[in-house]
Amino acid sequence: MQKPSIPKGTRDFTPDEMAKRNYIFDTIKSVFRLYGYQQIETPAMETLSTLMGKYGDEGDKLLFKVLNSGDYLAGLADDELLARNSARLTSRISEKGLRYDLTVPFARFVVQNRDKITFPFRRYQIQPVWRADRPQKGRYREFYQCDVDVVGSDSLVNELELIQIVDEVYRRLGIRVCLKINNRKVLSGIAEVIGERDKIVDITVAIDKMDKIGLDKVNEELAAKGVSAEAVEKLQPILQLSGSNAAKLADLRRILASSETGLKGVGELETIFSLCDRVGIATPLELDLTLARGLNYYTGAIFEVKALDVQIGSITGGGRYDNLTGVFGLDGVSGVGISFGADRIYDVLNQLGLYPATSAEQTRVLFVHFGEAEKLYCLPWLKALRARGVNAEVYPDSAKMKKQMSYADSKHIPYVAIVGETEMAAGKVMLKDMATGQQSLVDLDELLAEIASPTP
Repeated sequence: MQKPSIPKGTRDFTPDEMAKRNYIFDTIKSVFRLYGYQQIETPAMETLSTLMGKYGDEGDKLLFKVLNSGDYLAGLADDELLARNSARLTSRISEKGLRYDLTVPFARFVVQNRDKITFPFRRYQIQPVWRADRPQKGRYREFYQCDVDVVGSDSLVNELELIQIVDEVYRRLGIRVCLKINNRKVLSGIAEVIGERDKIVDITVAIDKMDKIGLDKVNEELAAKGVSAEAVEKLQPILQLSGSNAAKLADLRRILASSETGLKGVGELETIFSLCDRVGIATPLELDLTLARGLNYYTGAIFEVKALDVQIGSITGGGRYDNLTGVFGLDGVSGVGISFGADRIYDVLNQLGLYPATSAEQTRVLFVHFGEAEKLYCLPWLKALRARGVNAEVYPDSAKMKKQMSYADSKHIPYVAIVGETEMAAGKVMLKDMATGQQSLVDLDELLAEIASPTP
């Protein structure tokens, strides 16, 4: 018999791991709600016409396509099959794909539900996405995104609030991060002033790799894409601007003086930094001119968050998009959003050991017993504890005390309530603190008081 397995780039999660993941999701959700965002969900599958062409050629290649139901080859002629034209065959046998991100489905949702929602529309969405990427450390084929977006507003206060959300989420999780900011208008202005306006996509794709491959390799890639040597030369001092954010912005104002688009981007960045100063953001903010993010739909501010104490890719990213809903027939709806990479955050928290000692999902007390009568005695106690919101369980089978206590140990249950004839006669239970080994005979109120206090 073949040993069962799961596809590469996917994972199972144990109860312990799920408790950790839910800690992340619950933390992020609670911050989203603080800022007035409401939850939606969209289907795992979208029509390919919704997904294709929204992520660039590379993104299109990474879409998981879903075969049509039934005999999907029935309508194909033999010569079509023998031609082995993958793109043409796919269009004939697959009309659906697994979603690649949550932003494009969100844009589709806004257009389809425009009469039911109130603008500005603030939504958050926490669901899995799928990418046919090469699995590696920190990169999976199935992973969760935690997205928060507001559409129908041009105000840069929205960018500020997304930065505040990042600041608060990572403060609560205890992860030290740096938030990098740039603006696609600034990047367009740079392409303009170096004389390569038409090469904006090639330039942004190349410089976005600066962290990974270094300046020399970026220059090689720019040359390979047909960017002139003169333009590459002009680009060097721009990419190597240093100093404070204010100093970089002042330099950019001078460099981009001839570009209306570039100056508009500089103005937006100046406003965002000014707003952040007004409210006081604890997270370090860095203007990074090499930050481009690969997705083509960003039109204004772009964000990326890096963990400072762990070597891993960005753990949050996003930006402003002015025309995403336009591809679905609804023009003039500006939006801005960010996405928290839950799986990477999970890995960071694991590496740094930042999870709380006890989980909200953990059983707080286990009732162990010496026989059937004692087990029945436990049931009203369990009902009373659960009614007060205490996670409690009883060992369901008749088993030796050692086995029941081993079960409590393996599940890291902090308290055990032991029930024998003596306890039943007294109308109490023997409560054992599993950390200290201390035992005491208690009634229900005493039990509640004891297990409510922090475990030493």
